[in-house]
Amino acid sequence: MIHDLPPESRTLGADIRALRKARGLTLTDLGDTLGRSVGWLSQVERDLSEPSITDLRHIARALDVSVSSLFRSAAPDHEQGVIVRSDARRPIGSRTEGLVEQLLSPDLTDDFEVVHSTFEPNAAMVEDVTRPTQEVGYIVSGRMRISIDGTVYDLNQGDSFRIRGQAYRWENPYDVPCVAIWVIAPPVY
Repeated sequence: MIHDLPPESRTLGADIRALRKARGLTLTDLGDTLGRSVGWLSQVERDLSEPSITDLRHIARALDVSVSSLFRSAAPDHEQGVIVRSDARRPIGSRTEGLVEQLLSPDLTDDFEVVHSTFEPNAAMVEDVTRPTQEVGYIVSGRMRISIDGTVYDLNQGDSFRIRGQAYRWENPYDVPCVAIWVIAPPVY
């Protein structure tokens, strides 16, 4: 049986709204940053107005995401918002060299997102990051080292971890990639 999703759960506008809210921004805040009216932004979020490529670049910059993360793959209608094929994952656009992240969630309209992360050999996050999120990670393959609130943990395949708004950083000092699945709430990408 094929279930129809409400249109608001599978749109560009819904993703923009979810990202805006995850960053604690009001329509007025984002509109001011973009130099656009609240009305225009509201129409974009409700998919009544389609932003130009230039608008998308400005929105992505204001929300601190890659432009490519706002684009969806052309999945069949019955799979939109439900299925993400392995060859159609949206890149998230990590800002850390040596980290490749892809969105496993169909969109950003849930209370959480699921991310496929590949940490290249000898890659490292240089500075601690603190996000207003709860995150759980699972090491699918390889090994990595993670520091959470200053405590260093060496993780192996099959290990998992949790971060609750704490300062963290990671490194893969090994000669093989590390693949991890992260669940992040609320969505931040």
